[in-house]
Amino acid sequence: MTLVLGIDPGTAATGFGLVRTAADDRLEMVAYGVLQTPAGESAAQRLLLLYQQLNQLLLLHRPQAVAVEKLFFQRNISTAMAVGQARGVVLLAAAQAGLPVFEYTPNEVKQAIAGYGSAQKRQVQEMLRVLLSLPELPRPDDAADALAVAITHLNTQRFV
Repeated sequence: MTLVLGIDPGTAATGFGLVRTAADDRLEMVAYGVLQTPAGESAAQRLLLLYQQLNQLLLLHRPQAVAVEKLFFQRNISTAMAVGQARGVVLLAAAQAGLPVFEYTPNEVKQAIAGYGSAQKRQVQEMLRVLLSLPELPRPDDAADALAVAITHLNTQRFV
């Protein structure tokens, strides 16, 4: 069984989703949620808090790989910079833990989950609900995106 930690990086909220393949090749959701940092803190302090929370998550669940959503160009440069900084913290934490990191664009994730690279968030969430046999749509969006990144990696690795 392979356990993958999917990450949707952000400074204020970083989504995480842990998904594994079961013995019968089904996908199982282990945990998902959002790592949050207080808005009033400095950027450096927020990144430190994110790093500490990621390390706790890695120690608690001990995944075999980390899958991260790639940064895509955004109109708001300050948002793109903050997401890039959070991605750097994620990559550092994974590297320190000795874990391989795999990166996927939002379009690759949507294609892998919904079969359509321009799928809407709701379509992706509905497919996640079905694929993981969840009783309801996974929320918030950051956590759902992280689950989708983890599943994208697991499904990609089946064909490698």
